[in-house]
Amino acid sequence: MKVTVENKKGLQKDLKIFIDKETISGHLNQKYDEIKKDVVLKGFRPGKVPTEVLKRQFGKAVYGEVIDQVLKDTTTKVLEEKKIKPAGQPKIDLKTFGEGKDLEYVITVTELPSIELSPFNKIKLDEYVVKINPKETDKRIQQIGKSQKNFVDVDPAKVANEGDLVIFDYKATVDGNDFKGSEGKNTQLELGKDLFIKGFDKQLLKVKKNEDVDVEVNLPENFPEKSLVGKKAIFKCKIISVKKAKPLEINDEFAKNLGAKDLKDLKDLVSKQIKDEYKNSLDIIVKKKILEEVEKQKLDELPQNLIDQELKSLSQGMKEEEVKKNKKLLENQAIKRIKTGLILNAYGEKNNINVTEQEINVEIQKQMKMMPGQEKIVNEYYKENPSALDSLRGTIYEEKIIEQIKKEAKISKKEITKEEAEKIIKEENEKNLKEQNKFVRVSDNPKDDNSKEKNTKKIATQKNKTTKKPKSVEKKSISVKKVSKK
Repeated sequence: MKVTVENKKGLQKDLKIFIDKETISGHLNQKYDEIKKDVVLKGFRPGKVPTEVLKRQFGKAVYGEVIDQVLKDTTTKVLEEKKIKPAGQPKIDLKTFGEGKDLEYVITVTELPSIELSPFNKIKLDEYVVKINPKETDKRIQQIGKSQKNFVDVDPAKVANEGDLVIFDYKATVDGNDFKGSEGKNTQLELGKDLFIKGFDKQLLKVKKNEDVDVEVNLPENFPEKSLVGKKAIFKCKIISVKKAKPLEINDEFAKNLGAKDLKDLKDLVSKQIKDEYKNSLDIIVKKKILEEVEKQKLDELPQNLIDQELKSLSQGMKEEEVKKNKKLLENQAIKRIKTGLILNAYGEKNNINVTEQEINVEIQKQMKMMPGQEKIVNEYYKENPSALDSLRGTIYEEKIIEQIKKEAKISKKEITKEEAEKIIKEENEKNLKEQNKFVRVSDNPKDDNSKEKNTKKIATQKNKTTKKPKSVEKKSISVKKVSKK
């Protein structure tokens, strides 16, 4: 094999590969020897079919298969020998080929730039620890208590008001006729939420225990019996009981019902949960600042094909006019993403950062725990979607790189109050919104790939591959979440 480097233009170069016909013939003969063992042709014993007969029968198919494998093997070998890391799939242009001929082809490849990393030990960052006032914890627990409604029976003479729970049996008819699902027993309805059929709740106001009441409503569009949609139905209801909400007492029993050991343990858990909510949002801000410092690293050339791919991804879902108006902004964003991704990947390689299968499995297990009852669906999703697995790998890879950079950076720990944390988060959200508003929208519902919900950085997710292409990594929204009230 003879290799010649031609037409080098920046990061792009052409490699001319020449393989003599004797070598190709050797590969063909080897392939015929392999298939000879399995071919069965009339008039020949198994394994004894002459090569010439095989050539007449399968010549074109065998040649195509052999050349495909030769191109794959030699391309990989050439790139490794020339120490070229391609930014994307190399293009192959066959010049001379055919049985009995030399093989000559040209590889056009754009290689990843050589990156000289500057040290990150000069990065200065504030890392925040939020101090939670015990009053905040008590307030959150009170909110949880209010959401855990405890309904109790009232005096039968008392009427039902909004917010009360009415339990009733019913039998419904349309034009005097029964229909499927027209009867219900011990149906519970919290008045005011309008969760049954629109307008049903209001007609149960002021009812009493053991009272009979007729409720007239029009059956909704989502009613199972389509022939009855929109028709008036009469529900003859027998009120079984009326219950009123009674505030739960915040005590050890209340805490145990929520899975805590006692009230003190519940307070500790809720306090930690509030801290974690703010910590997650503040950590994202720190991460963004690190990525901004990464962007400042010098990189003279970027692979144009990666920029073009990123532009295509950013503009997906946009109208042509919208893309034109945002062209400069989109290009700048694409350049930032690719540049940052390449630098992060170079840093990861330099520091031997890898993602293990165990780390991926741990992350999948976390996701499964967050979706009780759907564990099998989550597991199957990653098994059947390699791209989703690659994306997950990229997320873990980036997080490990960020954590390593944080170890090098000069971090100042600062204890702040909840109010100070909210101010920092609010300012960051406003900044992100300002960045979003730079984009000119020409439609009411464009696909917002520039949302703060998406990370603006891409990094390589897999090692030892011919193509090292940055993969997108999702960024969580910078916002304060509420503790689940369930």
